[in-house]
Amino acid sequence: MKIQKSFSQEVGTLYLVPTPIGNLEDMTFRAVKTLQTVDLIASEDTRNTQKLLNHFEVKVPQKSLHEHNYNERIPELLAFLASGRSIAQVSDAGMPSISDPGHELVVACIEADIPVVALPGATAGMTALIASGLVPQPFYFYGFLQRKKSSQKKELSELKNQTATLIFYESPHRVKETLKNIAEVLGNRDVVVCRELTKLYEEYLRGTAEELLGYLADHPLKGECCLLVSRATEVAEEAEIFEGSLKEQVEELIHTGQTSKEAIKTVAKRHGLKKQDVYKEYHEL
Repeated sequence: MKIQKSFSQEVGTLYLVPTPIGNLEDMTFRAVKTLQTVDLIASEDTRNTQKLLNHFEVKVPQKSLHEHNYNERIPELLAFLASGRSIAQVSDAGMPSISDPGHELVVACIEADIPVVALPGATAGMTALIASGLVPQPFYFYGFLQRKKSSQKKELSELKNQTATLIFYESPHRVKETLKNIAEVLGNRDVVVCRELTKLYEEYLRGTAEELLGYLADHPLKGECCLLVSRATEVAEEAEIFEGSLKEQVEELIHTGQTSKEAIKTVAKRHGLKKQDVYKEYHEL
């Protein structure tokens, strides 16, 4: 068990700083101040983050931290923090760790007893959800689905009975194929496609999966997209679990008034067995 109560004077702090998902004015005062006062900024893409830093006149140096280099970079960043200096971690847009790099460094800092502080800020999924018109609670944030069709269908099948609004991120080039799979696996549910969130051409497309497919046939999308799918309203009943051995189940049905022949047939049907197999179990042959 670990309890993080206060800041240590001996080690630095890892700050998780959200960045705008499009509109630079969504950067908070606290986020800008944090970037200005830390000793180092760990960025998903230093070139992309540099544009943000230039806009807010932040002069703090950067080091890259992404999915291809985190194994070798994390020990270096931990040593930096252990020396008493602080780091701000940012992704290209939105919250670090949410469909972006960041989680591995957070875990490493917690294990090393280095304080981790998350700043609130922009995140596409929640922004799209509250304006979608779909039921906002409960919601199930999934992020990016697999690209391969068979893998994506498998994922959607596992989400079919979720009674929560589903939130996905998707590339504009794959939205149509994803909508086809949604219609096929989840049915013709209400879907909201949000694109260019917080930007000049922000757009919400609302309709059933099939209606949106018809619209997108003549209207190609641009910009990163967020897909929201209405919750399941009818959940398949779970298979009934029967207690006891086959012999005990037959005996229980006989006590309720069935003949042994009827009871054997019922138990066989329950478990997808041949009547002869249940007959042998019952008579201990």
